[in-house]
Amino acid sequence: MKKFVAALAVAGIGVGTMALAPSATAASASDFDPKPISWGACTRPSLVKAGAECGFLEVPLDYAKPGGEKISIAVSRVKHKAAKSQGVMLVNPGGPGGSGLGLSTLGRAVPKKAGEEYDWIGFDPRGVGESKPSLTCDGNYASYNRPQYVPTTRAIETAWREKAKGYAKACAKNGAILDHIKTMDVAKDVDSLRKALGEKQINYYGFSYGTYLGQVYSTLFPQNVRRMVFDGTVDPRDVWYKANLNQDIAFDKNIKTYFGWIAKYDDVYHLGKTAAAVEKLWYAEQKKLYDKPAGGVIGGSEWTDIFLQAGYYVFGWEDIANAFAGWVHKGDWQTLKGLYDDSNPPGQDNGYAVYAAVQCTDVAWPQSWPRWKFDNWVTHFRAPFETWGNAWFNAPCLDWPAKPGKPVEIDGSKVPGILLVNEENDAATPYPGSIEVRKRYPNSSLISAPGGTTHSGSLSGVSCVDDKIADYLLTGKLPVRKPGNGSDVQCSPVPAPVPAGASAAAKSDLPSSVTEVKKEALAQALPF
Repeated sequence: MKKFVAALAVAGIGVGTMALAPSATAASASDFDPKPISWGACTRPSLVKAGAECGFLEVPLDYAKPGGEKISIAVSRVKHKAAKSQGVMLVNPGGPGGSGLGLSTLGRAVPKKAGEEYDWIGFDPRGVGESKPSLTCDGNYASYNRPQYVPTTRAIETAWREKAKGYAKACAKNGAILDHIKTMDVAKDVDSLRKALGEKQINYYGFSYGTYLGQVYSTLFPQNVRRMVFDGTVDPRDVWYKANLNQDIAFDKNIKTYFGWIAKYDDVYHLGKTAAAVEKLWYAEQKKLYDKPAGGVIGGSEWTDIFLQAGYYVFGWEDIANAFAGWVHKGDWQTLKGLYDDSNPPGQDNGYAVYAAVQCTDVAWPQSWPRWKFDNWVTHFRAPFETWGNAWFNAPCLDWPAKPGKPVEIDGSKVPGILLVNEENDAATPYPGSIEVRKRYPNSSLISAPGGTTHSGSLSGVSCVDDKIADYLLTGKLPVRKPGNGSDVQCSPVPAPVPAGASAAAKSDLPSSVTEVKKEALAQALPF
């Protein structure tokens, strides 16, 4: 989900076990030879400031028909600044549905000037952002005061089922691209981009869902991989139904951690002296908002979505806590609305449309609503914070107007050394995913951060992590791989902030600000 127990055996079926042979799925991509990209000026201010070039890559809508209809992938490039070049570094921020066009500037966030030895390549995957066509279904789908998430009545359940079905129906207008927007299609676009750039191999930096794209690409085209960094690694066993249920448990744990942080600074926020007290207040306010939305727009469901961001990252903890306190103590609903709009821009649904289009067709989801109900109710009783919100976020897959495919069986045995990074309490991509990928990539090394709750938090100023990434990009050196199924090196997590007005004794090692380019990466990485 946005960015996430089965008591019966059916609830534990791993949809990721279905597979296509890599040789068969990769063959059609090798039949297409793209035209070189015609580079020109960029229009996005951040890209202009960075001296980037922009252009479009023309690729087949359907790689089985390389001479047929074409679509365009928006691409940006910031060339290497060092005397020597180590080739291209493609970046994907996650999603699926995240715009990566602006991430050609990410190289400046890598310490030791390691980023300056690469040509950084940002791109909007097919269907996303400035790529053509750009998907949209219903820009007002996430509008305010939506039905209650937890379906405590048949009427609530019916309202959400119809709402999700209506969204799926609206997406049908996008036409043929819905059948050709799977992760496998995007992986083939990545290889077309490699060819268009005139490169024998690529380097790749993937955040969140971008790690799954990297897994698929490196399985299909292992000979075309030089170096890869996966930050916040998707578990390939669980795409995508089970992955969301796993997220629900993890987000519930993280929101409790956040409530504990608020309680720690009760002298600032005055929302409760214990995590339990803050949690009780949070649910009480949610109930009130379902009865009477704040400002007529922020109901209990929107309230949940605002706080979900605290389960992803520590970076917004102060803003969310200030909004919580402002609402409770002053009735300030405008700040709540501002935070909701930041994650759900009114009238815009491109990111969500692509998220659904990819996830609903990467693999077949259970088509039995009773199965969904059972699994989500069982999970809800363990993890009430996000479970049903996540279920409804994915519910369009029950009626999606395109047929699902079968995912690649991820195999990294032929891939050279890659670097994995994961905080151990990352909720969007739970830590077992990194352990599983480490097993499947025998030449990989894993950096973990015990106790950390931040999703895809690399290049955020934690030198233990960032310096190892820089060393890898400079020399190919990885942390020494240890025996067993654990991480190879442990670092401190991205530290929680200390709010303004807290005791002077409170300290934090968090940099005063995260680089603007990393902020963009984090924003675009949602929902995964």
